[in-house]
Parts: sequence; C-alpha cells; structure tokens
Amino acid sequence: MDRLHFFTPVRIARGQGYPLEEVDSVSEAMVFLRKWPTGRRGPVYQCAVNCCSAAMSGKMSAEEARKAFVGFARITRLLDDDMALPLGGASTDNVYALRR
Repeated sequence: MDRLHFFTPVRIARGQGYPLEEVDSVSEAMVFLRKWPTGRRGPVYQCAVNCCSAAMSGKMSAEEARKAFVGFARITRLLDDDMALPLGGASTDNVYALRR
C-alpha cells in the first residue's frame, strides 16, 4: 500500500441526485480541494490543504492528513452521514445531538 493512501476512504455526499464519492488518498484529497470554489475557502479548507501538502512531502502521515480532510468535509456538510457514526454501536440519537 502506498504511504499516501488512506486506511479507510472518506465518503463525500454532495446531495441527492449525486453519487457518493470516495476519496482514497492524499493526492485525491488535494484534487478535490483544488476544485473547491475560491470564495468558499476558509481556515478549515486551508488547514486541509496544508496537511495534505505536508503528507505529500513526508512531513505528516496520510492518516493525519485524512483527519484534516474529514474535518473539512464535516464542516462543509459533505461528509457522508455514515462516516460520522462512531464505532461500537452507539445510537444515532446521541451522534446527532453532538452535531448540533
């Protein structure tokens, strides 16, 4: 496995009518981020870009970059709801209460 691949892909849901996208690596995350509209690029976006760049240059692990990309996807409401659920059978009521 390439050192820039994620252990678990990040699933992006753009909304109804759009297929789910899976981002499997740091380079795929960078492609996604580069296409993000300029007017919507804030500090969370910049953090994700910086972390992906650091991973590509070997200064950070792919999993650390993945965490930053997941944070970006969550903040922008693109993270597939299934990705936000904790492991271990916690109820979805608790998860959604935390997200409010």
